Amino acid sequence: MKMVVAYVRHEAFEPIRMELLNLGFPSLTISEVKGSGRQKGITERYRGAELTNYLRPKVKIECVVADGDAQTIVDTVLKHGRTGAVGDGKVFVLPVEQAFRVRTGESGEEILQAHPDAAASASP
Repeated sequence: MKMVVAYVRHEAFEPIRMELLNLGFPSLTISEVKGSGRQKGITERYRGAELTNYLRPKVKIECVVADGDAQTIVDTVLKHGRTGAVGDGKVFVLPVEQAFRVRTGESGEEILQAHPDAAASASP
């Protein structure tokens, strides 16, 4: 099993989410985060003072999938997240040793099954 963790721009999130849903991967964890990287800070004037903010807002997407599905998730994030400008984000793929479904106590990759009917049950 693999965990794909992606940090992307806010405007890239919805196209990524929709394609993953259509591919049968509706289970995502989303967090709004801030971080700094190679992009420069944004200088704003507020009440006569100049303020520079070096922390840029991003969306963190986490998804645990079977080993064979990790590249599909990565490709989707890269396809929709890339603008070619500094600050597009990062994608990490991490190994997951074990996973358990809390409701039933099941473990292993059977709890990660892709949902081929997920797109049909999703309402736009």
